[in-house]
Amino acid sequence: MSTSRSSSPGRRGRHEGGVSRRLARRMRAAALDPRPLSVAAFRRLLLAQAAAYVGTMVTAVTVPVQVYALSHSSLYVGYTGLAGLLPIVVFGLYGGAVADRVDRRRLYLWASVGTWLITLALLAQALADLRSVPFIIVLVSAQAATFAMSSAARGAIIPRIVPPDLVPAANTLYFTVGNLGQVAGPLCAGVFLALPGGFAWAYGVDAVLFTLLLYSAYRLPSVQPVHTGSSQGGLRSVWDGLRFISGNPVLWMSFALDIAAMVLAMPTALFPQVADTRFHGGVGLLYTSIAIGSLAAGLFSGWIAKVRRQGVALAAAVAGWAVAISLAGTTYRLWTAVVLLACAGAADLVSAVYRETILQTCAPDALRGRLQGVFTVVVAGGPRLGDLRAGAMAATMGLGIAWPGSALVCLVLVVAAAALVRPFWHYDAGSQRQRAAPAVNVQPDLRVPGSAEG
Repeated sequence: MSTSRSSSPGRRGRHEGGVSRRLARRMRAAALDPRPLSVAAFRRLLLAQAAAYVGTMVTAVTVPVQVYALSHSSLYVGYTGLAGLLPIVVFGLYGGAVADRVDRRRLYLWASVGTWLITLALLAQALADLRSVPFIIVLVSAQAATFAMSSAARGAIIPRIVPPDLVPAANTLYFTVGNLGQVAGPLCAGVFLALPGGFAWAYGVDAVLFTLLLYSAYRLPSVQPVHTGSSQGGLRSVWDGLRFISGNPVLWMSFALDIAAMVLAMPTALFPQVADTRFHGGVGLLYTSIAIGSLAAGLFSGWIAKVRRQGVALAAAVAGWAVAISLAGTTYRLWTAVVLLACAGAADLVSAVYRETILQTCAPDALRGRLQGVFTVVVAGGPRLGDLRAGAMAATMGLGIAWPGSALVCLVLVVAAAALVRPFWHYDAGSQRQRAAPAVNVQPDLRVPGSAEG
């Protein structure tokens, strides 16, 4: 009896130690995968993009707030989204075609320079106190064009500078730093907009931070496209990319789900009005909340790369987004709305990673620029259509229909469509990832990420 009692603490200790080790392994498996940071080119791009995202989101909040301050209309805020739609469609598609024919690093650099110059123009109009909504809309339209070109090139660069098996982790890191910017950016915007001359402060901060992205783009290696013998260019090459998508139900379904989520359930154009009339403040929190949820999901995203049925996961994430958005539109308490929007943001991070990974693993490198151009049109153009839809519905039908009602329609469409397209429902990412083209000759840098030389 005494021997049994004396050995019990030892057994308990070993058992508790085993539980602790298993828990630690599970936590490491769930944590953000940092392995792509061993590639110096990707590390520089990621860190610079993190800073640039902060500035970009400061401007993304400042523009609608300035337009609403000048017009006192959510419809005009929606018009800013519409103004960017056509340039994104045209330059996203054509920019993707160009990215398949030229050095993608050079295209990315010069398109980013254009975006930076237009930010300086936004700063100039604020300093001059022009108070012109049409002029702001023109600048937003021009910036959308340069953004579309740079995004098409950047999306085609990432799977070439990291090994194929690290593409999902690289995308997760990329979206996570983007969400970090979307958290910090609106909070910073709220501080700057409260200052005298706040619009100028906001645009100026964006211009300064964006210079870091220009440096990282300059330091990228040359990323020449892989030619397959075709010399077709222009509209014919754009059509080739669209035809490839139309023949691949997994790809076009991933695009369709994103369009539904952004057009029918994106409420950001309503944030200035809701903050003003329902919550009596808190516009910065509303703009930040979605990104907070996305950032939190990114920090515990190690499981994302292990999911093979990515079509099912993508559909579930978009459905979760629609449910959370709909519930957020029904509350009259600011912090309840913030929590629900954060849940929507977590679902959005998951869906964004799967959409990007499906695209990059399904597409041959010779078509990646064009397909990334289509991706840019969908991802950036969808929210702009959503802004117009939300603003118009709020002006004619009220917030109850424009926000929660439309999100419920999104939920029904997403569940029905995903269930009907069987190749999408059964898509297995593991069998596709091995088809990705090999990375360019960029060797992993095993120094500590964030070192002075990185």
